[in-house]
Amino acid sequence: MSKILLITALCCAVFFFTKNSLSAQNTSSTKTNTLIQPPYLKAGDTVAIVAPSGVLKNRTKEVQQAKTLLKSWGLHPIVGKHVFNQANHFAGTDDERCEDFQNALDDPKISAIWCARGGYGTVRILDKLDYTKFKQNPKWLIGYSDITALHNQFHNVGVESIHAMMCTSLQDDLGTIKETLSTFKDAIFGKSLSYTLEGSKYNKTGNTSAPIVGGNLTMLHTMLGSKTSIDVSGKILFIEEIGEYKYHIDRMLQSLKRAGYFDNCKGVIVGDMTKLRKNTTLWGTSIEQLILDALSDYDFPIAFNMPAGHEKDNRAMILGRIIQLTVDKNKSSIIFQN
Repeated sequence: MSKILLITALCCAVFFFTKNSLSAQNTSSTKTNTLIQPPYLKAGDTVAIVAPSGVLKNRTKEVQQAKTLLKSWGLHPIVGKHVFNQANHFAGTDDERCEDFQNALDDPKISAIWCARGGYGTVRILDKLDYTKFKQNPKWLIGYSDITALHNQFHNVGVESIHAMMCTSLQDDLGTIKETLSTFKDAIFGKSLSYTLEGSKYNKTGNTSAPIVGGNLTMLHTMLGSKTSIDVSGKILFIEEIGEYKYHIDRMLQSLKRAGYFDNCKGVIVGDMTKLRKNTTLWGTSIEQLILDALSDYDFPIAFNMPAGHEKDNRAMILGRIIQLTVDKNKSSIIFQN
């Protein structure tokens, strides 16, 4: 082969390799940043109540309240056949919990999957789930806390989901959780969501617009290194936590940081840090300062005081949806794109 022909062949090979690489990158970007929005609910739609995590012993009242609530909104609730089972810590065996969730994923007549409670156990069924039929008929996943693992999986499948109250949230007087209820209803029926957050001297000011992802910090940390971990590049990360020591929260943030989690993040929203435990050796700073220190290498905005997590006021958020985040010291705002 002549030198001219060889050079021509090499140039063509480089061109096609570059073109295919860019195409693959664009496909990957589309897969992670442009998510499918399931149809919003309407009167007559069916909502499946399932329990992929902790046991629901003595929680029949809350599930009944959840059914009554859904009916009052014109929806048709059904309860997974294994919801009230018990296998040690869990609401049934792994196979039983997986069966209920898989049935809800596969059934085209079901418009939303509402998790009865969190606790622990979702991670044990993740790799058993098949999303083939779900992709043909996407539907909303609703829950928080341990359900973060499923939110991650839905995100990686390419479908939005709803971080919101669960059935066990109904154990209180409904008058004490008005915002929790109203934003949950707004989210599933497709009404606009926007929040003005109380200001904080710890806020790291700035403006950004990107999809919101995240959930419980422990669960995000647990997913590291697995195919269920989410890529937060170009996204805004929401975190919340309950019952942890400050040093453990720092440890998780440092682990995420070392894994490159925050390298191309567009912003962080901090929800409730509930029932923090006191170590014999005190940390020495507030939880807000701990988070700022852990993320001091980055210049993205950080907003505190998002009312979401393990408190009564648990506002709904559509994960995977683009939001406009504006952070100032005196207040912050979050506006979800319609």
